[in-house]
Amino acid sequence: MSRRKIFKTEHLQRQVKNDSEHCCVPLCTASAKFNGVLSFHGFPTELELRRQWLVKIRRDNFTISSHSKVCSRHFATDQLIEPKTLDGRRRLVKGAVPTLFEWNHFTAQTPARASVWERRERPTEPVSREEQEEHIDVRDHDYCSTPEPASLDMSSQATEDNSKTVEDLQELRVQREFCLQRFAGSDDNIRFYTRFPSYNHLMAFWFLIEPSIYKMVRVTRAISAAKRNEEVVTHARPSTRQLLQPIDEFFLFLCFLSVGLKERDLANRFNVHQSTVSRIIATWTSFLTTLLGSQCIWLTPAEVQAHLPEAFKDFPDTQVILDCTELRCQTPSSLLLQSEMYSTYKSHCTMKALVGIAPHGAVTFVSSLFGGSVSDKEIFKQSGIAALLTENMAVMVDKGFLISDCCKCKVYCPPFLSKQKQMPAYQVRETQAIARLRVHVERVIRRIKENKLFDGVILLSHAYNINQLFAVACMLSNYQNKALVKKWVK
Repeated sequence: MSRRKIFKTEHLQRQVKNDSEHCCVPLCTASAKFNGVLSFHGFPTELELRRQWLVKIRRDNFTISSHSKVCSRHFATDQLIEPKTLDGRRRLVKGAVPTLFEWNHFTAQTPARASVWERRERPTEPVSREEQEEHIDVRDHDYCSTPEPASLDMSSQATEDNSKTVEDLQELRVQREFCLQRFAGSDDNIRFYTRFPSYNHLMAFWFLIEPSIYKMVRVTRAISAAKRNEEVVTHARPSTRQLLQPIDEFFLFLCFLSVGLKERDLANRFNVHQSTVSRIIATWTSFLTTLLGSQCIWLTPAEVQAHLPEAFKDFPDTQVILDCTELRCQTPSSLLLQSEMYSTYKSHCTMKALVGIAPHGAVTFVSSLFGGSVSDKEIFKQSGIAALLTENMAVMVDKGFLISDCCKCKVYCPPFLSKQKQMPAYQVRETQAIARLRVHVERVIRRIKENKLFDGVILLSHAYNINQLFAVACMLSNYQNKALVKKWVK
């Protein structure tokens, strides 16, 4: 039986579209099954025009098929050509591009005419001319043919009620789904789930990384390519089985990093399988490590001087403030690993990293993670930061950071009491001055540890990518936060 239906009446002949047609624009739920007024248009064959369509609907890596349609509500009225006959089809002007979407604050207006189901007349059985003449209803007055106002009011009210019902259902759908759009109106929730101060701040960062998403190599594709001993193609289109939009995958990754949600919890929230969550986290960890790591965060002395706060006027040659931080981790079963990772300072197995910030508060250096038993001095040697320091630079460290013999630059460190019974006054003032300035690196580290993934005990199951996760958290802090001291902001 044909899937296209034709309803014929004495005065009306209308062709109803395929019920399976639906709009492929994100956040649009238009379907030919429930709305016969809208028209659905396939993608153009011209490559450049097709690319413009994909950019406008924000589906750059979308695989286009013969069933991919965009409904007429996303086109301006001057881009639509209305049919001249009752059985004609609405067409697009040459070069038409969709421009009306939910993310640019466009709200579809209630259609002026009724849907096809309301306009369709029921076919009647043919009657003889004698029966027609017998049942002719002769009107005695002209005004009898005028529609009753009450029926018009009821029809208009029903249309408004239906439109309001559709809007309420769409709002309930967004509220039910755990996605970024659900929290777009609450900066407090955005701050809680992502560590970004506001939705606009988060979207500004998203627009920075969005052009590079098509280069992302997903874990499943990398594994399958490795099994076939093939080179991974970075510009390949994503699988059509991708369950979440890229921006919601990014939101899932931030929830994992910032809130410390477990993979099973994330799977239930986003309505996907737990293995899908694992692949998304691994993919975005590698992607952000590569993308953000490609930007040089180490500043030149001229750049440091250009942003040097007034509080550092007594230490103008300070290039970086260094400190080590420890992350508690699950105790391994191997006694050898326990001895390497046990920290006497934390009385627990930990992983330790060296973090460096510029005087104005930006993270400029992050080392790899080491076992908790490794000393700060040894981490300084193995991290490679000594090669970045020159004689005309200075570093500021804590009292226990004994690196004067490991680098050729100047070291600002609080003095020791040594064999003296009491420190001289100038040493006390120097200690206080360095302590006031060095505390900023502790504040930056505290901001990084506000990501709840590092707040508790890190499971050994994350050991394979914990270095990348910590580096991403440190680099994201440069985009998430403002200056530590308000007067530093110009």
